Amino acid sequence: MERELVQLSKTISKALRHTPWLYELELDEQGWVGLSDLLEAIRQRAPHWQNIGEAEVIQIMLKSDKQRFEVKDGRIRAFYGHSIPGKLAKEQATPPEILYHGTNQNALSAIRATGLQPMKRQYVHLSMDETTAQLVAGRKAGRTIILKVQAGQAHRQGLKFYLGNEMVWLADSIPPEFLIEADE
Repeated sequence: MERELVQLSKTISKALRHTPWLYELELDEQGWVGLSDLLEAIRQRAPHWQNIGEAEVIQIMLKSDKQRFEVKDGRIRAFYGHSIPGKLAKEQATPPEILYHGTNQNALSAIRATGLQPMKRQYVHLSMDETTAQLVAGRKAGRTIILKVQAGQAHRQGLKFYLGNEMVWLADSIPPEFLIEADE
């Protein structure tokens, strides 16, 4: 059952973050879609999930340490990680003074030159702590690099930040002058 829930979580992520059109879903400007619409779309695309319901989605959310989804008033959305065309509207928020970004040695020269860019995502993803940034960086090949982001200073100078969830912050981009290697 655990493996099935992981697979269902990945399917929901794909539908809400990357390819909603494959599921014939239309996200609103903040990424919301009816939970019943999502469940019906998944059932149609994957016959082995004919019996999934809201309880399984809630179970995924409760078991996940990454808190990728939000359910409210019969609707669901992914908090962050979108790669769909067009940018989802996010509400600006004041970040903590320091945030972190995990990357690898191979990306460091480009980051030093242009800063952090969203690449194939809509926003740059930032972590609340070094441990989480380390976990993120660990998924990439090469030597791990942790960057301290001077988020408070950047915000005071006009950069926009958005709360993804309690562990993830988002930004449009972060110029290199606000980045310090964590071991410096």
